[in-house]
Amino acid sequence: MLFPFEVDFEEIRSDPDKYVDAVFRCLESEFLVMPKGDGFVEFPVFKNGYEALKRATGGFRNFTPSTITPAVFQTPMSLIVLRCMLGFTPPEWAYYATRHTGVEVTQGAARTIDRNIRMKPTAALSTKASVTEKRIRALIAGACHALESGVPEESPGTLHRLEKADTAAGLLSVQSSSELGVPYSVLLYERLLGRPFAGHRDSISELVGNIVENAIEDVLSGAGISYRKTKRAERLAGFDQTPDFVVPSEFNPQVVIEAKLTEDDGTARDKVTRVQHLGSLSMVGRPSGKPRFEVVACIAGRGFGVRREDMKKLLLSTRGKVFTLQNMSQLVDHTRLAEFRSR
Repeated sequence: MLFPFEVDFEEIRSDPDKYVDAVFRCLESEFLVMPKGDGFVEFPVFKNGYEALKRATGGFRNFTPSTITPAVFQTPMSLIVLRCMLGFTPPEWAYYATRHTGVEVTQGAARTIDRNIRMKPTAALSTKASVTEKRIRALIAGACHALESGVPEESPGTLHRLEKADTAAGLLSVQSSSELGVPYSVLLYERLLGRPFAGHRDSISELVGNIVENAIEDVLSGAGISYRKTKRAERLAGFDQTPDFVVPSEFNPQVVIEAKLTEDDGTARDKVTRVQHLGSLSMVGRPSGKPRFEVVACIAGRGFGVRREDMKKLLLSTRGKVFTLQNMSQLVDHTRLAEFRSR
């Protein structure tokens, strides 16, 4: 079956369902595979930090700042392990440590400490007196206080952040989890509350969103095509809605490209509407029916493969110029981008 960008627009208008099927067939979900990104912590590295913390505290029985601090400075990944035991984000930990110790640990500082360790997990931290050294000690002291305290009495209808299998009873829970393990059903329940890979998914959300844009840039650069990639919230003259790419430039727009990825059909509808608007904008002041510029949509994700009517709208508004990651290699040959190829 031919793709919509390979046939005349009139053929698409006469039988759009056939070409909806063609696009649907090559749409794949991207949610199963995630980029690791900079600062990804491999399990052996994390495990090394865990074992260092366990040894330093005698199996979590001597859990004090004085026993933990040397281990953290020698094996920095132990600090990440400590944060995972709390179940806090870096900003949340910073807030708790500041309240408990009186040492100001800003959210930005906590994020920086966390990221620097993940970027160089085996490099020992400097013990030289500094603002950062003081903040790390405050984070450790805050963690010790929280884990020693366990879960206080809470009012009905609330859930304390430490009410987890390994921290609900304070350090006793930590020790039991370390020695006996955690029942599988408990692990699954906590996944229900927290989503698998949630922290990593949040940290690389921008990388995931850039998959389509990166693929477009590779194609344009490979063909030696001049283009302008716009920035988030940027405004371009003549466009009340800024496209993701303009070829050859915003001063002479001949091809505009929208790069869209979504795993949600509701979000897909919103993104189709954006492309439709660009299609309408291309026809303003064109009584001849010939668009002022060509509108191209490059899409990915299962969200676009749910509503047939939305895909029909996308095909009609782009006059069939809809591409996916699976056929992105044909982007130049089947659009006006071919006019700007230099190699």
